[in-house]
Amino acid sequence: MKILNLYAGIGGNRKLWGDEHEITAVEHNPKIAKIYQDFFPNDKVIVGDAHQYLLDHYEEFDFIWSSPPCPTHSRMNLLSNVQEGKSVKYPEMTLYQEILYLKHWFKGKWCVENVISYYDPLIPPNKLAGHYFWTNFILRDFVGEDRGILTSSKRKATLDDRIDKIGLDIKKFNLTKTFTKKVINNCAEPEVGKHILDLAINPIDLQRTIF
Repeated sequence: MKILNLYAGIGGNRKLWGDEHEITAVEHNPKIAKIYQDFFPNDKVIVGDAHQYLLDHYEEFDFIWSSPPCPTHSRMNLLSNVQEGKSVKYPEMTLYQEILYLKHWFKGKWCVENVISYYDPLIPPNKLAGHYFWTNFILRDFVGEDRGILTSSKRKATLDDRIDKIGLDIKKFNLTKTFTKKVINNCAEPEVGKHILDLAINPIDLQRTIF
C-alpha cells in the first residue's frame, strides 16, 4: 500500500505501521523532518508544504493520513490566549479544505485528525481517544483489551510519561524541553494510528457486523 503521511511530525501515528508499506511523509520543519527520517529510514521524507503536496500528489496514494495544524481550533489554546490577554486568531480553514477535497476527489481511503475544537465542528467527525477523526470508512472505538491503552490523560501526564507512551526515543537528540514538549504533544498515539490504518485496510462491513 502507498501511504501519504501529511504534517508528519516525528511520526507518532506512523510508529506501528510496520515497514511493508511504501510511505511518504511531508513535514515543513527541517529539524523535525530529520528526526522523523532517523526514526523511519525507509520512508520517503519531504520537507515542504503538506497542504500543497496533497493537492499536487493525492492521486499517487492508496491511503492518506493528514493532521493539519490544530492550535487555532483547540479549546485549551483558546482558553490560554484569553487568560493571557493575547489576541485570538481565526480558525485555520486548512482542516476543512482538506476534508472536503479528500471527500470529493480522492478515490482511496483517508483520515484527517485534529483536536477537540472549542466550537461545534462544521463537518461532523468521529471522536476517538480524545481527538476528532474524519474518514471515508467506518471507525469503531477500542474494545476489550485495546481500551486500556488510552487511559492516561495528556493533561495529567508528565512530559516523560508522554515520551514513554509514544515510544520514540526523542531524548537522544538533546533538544530543548520546549521543543520536545511541542513535538510530543503534536504526536498522535501510535496505537490509534495502527487502529485506524487497520480499519482502512480491512473496512467494517455493516451488513456483516453484529453490534
